[in-house]
Amino acid sequence: MSRPTIADLAKAAGVGRATVDRVLNGRQNVREETVKRVHDAAERIGYHGANIIRHRMLADKPEFRLGLILQKPQHAFYQETLRIFEAQARACTWRRVQILVKFLEDSNPEELARLLGGMKGRVDAVAATGLDHHSVTLAVQELREAGIPVYSLLSDFAQGVRESYFGTNNLKLGRVAGWFISRLAPRAGKVGLFIGGPRFHGHELRETGFRSFFRDSAPGFHLLETQINLETRQLTYEATMNLLSRHDDLVGLYCAGGGMEGAIQAAREMRKPGDLVLIVNELTPESQSGLRDGTLSVVLATPVRQITADLIVQMIDASERGFADMPGQRFFPVQIWTPESEFMM
Repeated sequence: MSRPTIADLAKAAGVGRATVDRVLNGRQNVREETVKRVHDAAERIGYHGANIIRHRMLADKPEFRLGLILQKPQHAFYQETLRIFEAQARACTWRRVQILVKFLEDSNPEELARLLGGMKGRVDAVAATGLDHHSVTLAVQELREAGIPVYSLLSDFAQGVRESYFGTNNLKLGRVAGWFISRLAPRAGKVGLFIGGPRFHGHELRETGFRSFFRDSAPGFHLLETQINLETRQLTYEATMNLLSRHDDLVGLYCAGGGMEGAIQAAREMRKPGDLVLIVNELTPESQSGLRDGTLSVVLATPVRQITADLIVQMIDASERGFADMPGQRFFPVQIWTPESEFMM
C-alpha cells in the first residue's frame, strides 16, 4: 500500500493542497485550528509528516511533564493504557505534554512508594495505579508538599492526600457483576470471587458491592470465601481448577482484578460454554477470545480513553492553578462487553 500523499492529506483535512503546503513548511497566516485539523488528519491517515506538523504546532507552547506509573509492563491492558496516554498527549494542542513512564513489576507497595518518590523534581503531576498502603500515602504527601499533585487510577490510594481518583465506581462495579451472574446463571448455586489482594482498594470495594448485591437481591445463591490470586495467571488457573473440581454446583465466578487469563483457561478446560457465568475486567485479546468462544459471559471494561483525556486536562489545570480545596474523585461509567458485542479494537 502506497504512502498517503499531500493530496490525500488535503482531502482528509477538508482543505486545499496550498493550505497543506503552508502548514508543512511552517509558513505564516494559517489559523491555529486549521493547523490542528491538518495535524489530526495526518495522524489519522498515517501521513509521514504528522510529527513535523505537531512539532511546529507546539513549538511555542509550554511543556507539561506527566509522570505515569502503571502495573505489569508485559500485560496487554497496561500496554494499551500507555498507548492511549501517549495518543492523548499528542492530541493536546495547548501544552507540549511529555510522559515519563515507569512500570511496577509486582504489587509491592514499597516499590510504588519508591517510584513515586523518584518523580520528585522530574514531573509536574503524577498519575499512578497501585496498592493503598501507608508508605504510598507518605510518598504522595511528600510529592504534594513539593507542589506535585498525584492522581490515583483504577484503584484508589492515599485518600485525603492524593488530588483525585479517576476510574470506575468500584462498589457499583461489584454490584453489576453480581447482577449479571444472578440473571445469567442457569440456576441458583455457588459463586466464587477472586481479588488481587487486600491492599487493592478497588478490589475490596468490588468485593463489598458483589457480596452486598447477593445479600440484598439474590439470597438464593451461596457465595464462597473470597480468594486472593495476587493478580497472577498461574495461581488463578490453579485456584479455578480447584473450585471447579470441588464444586459441581459452581454457577458463577467473578475475577475482580488481574489474573483473569488463568480463570479463562481453566473454565475453557473444565466447563462447556454456558455452564459457568464467568465475568472478568478489561477487554484484552485473551478476554475477547473468551467472549468469542463462549467461555466468558461478560467483560466489564474501564473507559481508559475517556479517563485519560479528562485526566490530562485536570492535571495541567491543577499544576497551574494549584491544588483543589478538597481531594475528590471522578467516576466513569463502565463499558460492558458480551459475546454479542462488536469489537472495536
